[in-house]
Amino acid sequence: MYESYRSFASVYDEFMDGTDYQLTADKIQDMITRYGVSKPTQKRTGVTESRDVLLAAEKNLVVDLGCGTGKLTEILADRGYDVMGIDLSEEMLSMALERRDKLRHRTLYLCQDMREFELYGTAGTFVSVGDSVNYLLTDEDMRKLFARVNTFLFPRGIFVFDFKTLHLYRDVIGDRTIAEDRDDCSFIWDNWFDEETAINEYDLSLFIKESENPDDNAFRKYQEIHRQRGYTLKEMKEYAQAAGLLWVAEMDSDTMGPVREDSERIFCVVQEQNKKLPHAMK
Repeated sequence: MYESYRSFASVYDEFMDGTDYQLTADKIQDMITRYGVSKPTQKRTGVTESRDVLLAAEKNLVVDLGCGTGKLTEILADRGYDVMGIDLSEEMLSMALERRDKLRHRTLYLCQDMREFELYGTAGTFVSVGDSVNYLLTDEDMRKLFARVNTFLFPRGIFVFDFKTLHLYRDVIGDRTIAEDRDDCSFIWDNWFDEETAINEYDLSLFIKESENPDDNAFRKYQEIHRQRGYTLKEMKEYAQAAGLLWVAEMDSDTMGPVREDSERIFCVVQEQNKKLPHAMK
């Protein structure tokens, strides 16, 4: 699962330049405003939060699970949220730290498995977008993730996540080859979809330019194998229910409207529902 992204980390942002991270942050911020408890730093007011600074810090913390190079994490930091990024790829986190330092932010990054992460307290919001949960390949993996999130969610806190659907892998990209050529890097992405396991295997060949010298045209080839599982909305709801989380909303990630049979990515919100709110926060 996490052997991926070793070579790809160095060119990940370049190949993802078509992803609108600001739009993704808009979606997340809208869900937090609608359903959550976390607030950006500049919007925190009132006597209630000043009664217990530590509880307020937990309530307003946003944790990005599978944060990768930290692009979305730092956008949320720019918007005033206290953020933390968790990822198991040291290579991706190294790039996240470089981004954080350039922006002079104070984001904390932890190298941990999203199925087994540990925090010192709770967090008001967990976020996981951009294929991260699709790298969890078994029902047990997913149950561990949702249970872990529920353990560390602040009372009435929310988990905002998206996932690629079974339809996307099976009917759209399965058994296809995708290729892209850039000036300093290229890739060939072969897909094989297994109907029985719903797992899509990517055989990724990367060609990365070795020198920044425009006259040096030497490229080095790297190969990685990525595996992702396609899930259905029904399965996701069952994982959330098993963890004791309240299902709040689902929508097509592209339109932010109702989920359709041909939805390729689904955006979801679940909420903690059983913990008692600390007296100081009432």
